[in-house]
Amino acid sequence: MIEAVWGSNPRFSDGVNYEFIRSEGRTFPTNRCLVPASEFHIRNGDGKFRVRLEDGNFFYLAAIWEPPMGDWPVSYRILTVDANPEVMRYQERHGAIIQRRQVMQWLDYKVPGSGLLVTPPAHLFLVEEIMSRPRQVSLAL
Repeated sequence: MIEAVWGSNPRFSDGVNYEFIRSEGRTFPTNRCLVPASEFHIRNGDGKFRVRLEDGNFFYLAAIWEPPMGDWPVSYRILTVDANPEVMRYQERHGAIIQRRQVMQWLDYKVPGSGLLVTPPAHLFLVEEIMSRPRQVSLAL
């Protein structure tokens, strides 16, 4: 396990730091990696939401790593898939989920990415709103 920066080197992409890559129509024969997670966050308008597996287990997000370039360290970008039904209510895409039992299938390159980078089934996620601190809307006199 190593520490890496999330996102591409903006120096080589017109100043934009890309953190995600669409997985459709691509193969990832090298530089596969995993990002361990217990949840991911999404935004919808002013709302922030926490998404985790219904059963509470941790999982991995499929990613690819890039070697250091110039003064930019080793970095990674998360691969995305179409959102499953629970997340689709809030946004169209999310990170590709790799279950713990699929780890070696992803890392050893013996299973094509298309076999693992799929939209998860319904009823896999629990989506909860992240409540911000209460705000006082008027002065108490």
